[in-house]
Order: sequence, then structure tokens, then C-alpha cells
Amino acid sequence: MPRIEFAHLSPSERLELIEALWESLDGADVPPTKEQGEELDRRLATADADLPASVPWETIRAEAASRYR
Repeated sequence: MPRIEFAHLSPSERLELIEALWESLDGADVPPTKEQGEELDRRLATADADLPASVPWETIRAEAASRYR
């Protein structure tokens, strides 16, 4: 594959290009590493275990709104 030069682009244009390239990928195109998968599994297990103690978003939002009106 030939090398493509990007020096003619400004930093913001290069960042836009990076964003466009990243958004063009599907989740299946970038699978998590083994370590990332293990961490995701750990977090899911923790979230499931903590589910009974969790507070619905609507309750949190209502409480915050009442405090900061």
C-alpha cells in the first residue's frame, strides 16, 4: 500500500479525517482485546450484582433538578 501524505492538511482537518475514518468502522471491525473483554465481563457482573441497589435515572434527574432550581 502506498504511503499517503497528510502534511498539507491542518491539524483540525486531520482530526476530522480521523473521526470520519473511525466512524466508518463497525464495532465488529475493532474487537476488544482479551483484557478489554475481561474488564467488560467484570463490569457487567458488578452491574448485575448491584442492580437491586441501583437508582433509576429519572429519580436521579428529578432529585438534581429539585436541588438546583
